[in-house]
Amino acid sequence: MKPSSSTPLLRVRGVAKRYGDQVALHEASFDLWPGEVLAVVGESGSGKTTLLNAIAARTAPDAGSVEFLGRDGLLQDVHTMSQAQQRLLARTDWGFVHQNPADGLRMDVSAGANVGERLMGLGERHYGRLRCTAEEWLQRVEIDPIRIDDAPRTFSGGMRQRLQIARNLVTQPRLIFMDEPTSGLDVSVQARLLDLMRQLTRQMHLAAIIVTHDLAVARLLAHRMMVMQRGRVVEAGLTDQVLDDPQHPYTQLLVSSVLQP
Repeated sequence: MKPSSSTPLLRVRGVAKRYGDQVALHEASFDLWPGEVLAVVGESGSGKTTLLNAIAARTAPDAGSVEFLGRDGLLQDVHTMSQAQQRLLARTDWGFVHQNPADGLRMDVSAGANVGERLMGLGERHYGRLRCTAEEWLQRVEIDPIRIDDAPRTFSGGMRQRLQIARNLVTQPRLIFMDEPTSGLDVSVQARLLDLMRQLTRQMHLAAIIVTHDLAVARLLAHRMMVMQRGRVVEAGLTDQVLDDPQHPYTQLLVSSVLQP
């Protein structure tokens, strides 16, 4: 998925985070290219969510840099941006899909309002266009447009997660972060959601970083993967290579399902 350009979409170098005496993240580094999906895997407490939050500018790292390729073709460290610049980035070029959809949705306003809110944040005020775009996106994530005026609290868990995806993708972002997006869903619902995410990332040439403990999710969605243990990246490479021929003992344990999530 690496394009001909020598500049990645995201460049992460030496990102580290401590909580008191505990090292939560130890000098993580990687590049992410446009249209590439990266899975970050490991058991609970491995540091994968800490890494995701540091990359997405939701928490500030203690060391290191996270540079994002702007539409002007220049890399800029997101942690040196102002809060206003970070907020603009978060509602335009970035999306963030939470493990619990209630954290990423406004539960008491309509499904259509949830999707249209990001567009309104960019200045769209025409009610007809907002409603039309919301209906289109509900269809794209396999929600019947007849539910456009229903609140997400009336939706099933799988529908809420699909609505959260629509809310994030409506602004045509270039990078989306996903934190355990299939966790807590029934197996059949997971399969449907994963198929949808695979379709959308390909159609939109969308780069994504997916945190998961589920290696099946990584195999289905990700071009590359990183394996984390105790705050360190212990193995990284093409997804099929890592899963079919794991080199690090911890990865070997994960693949053989000795460790439980």
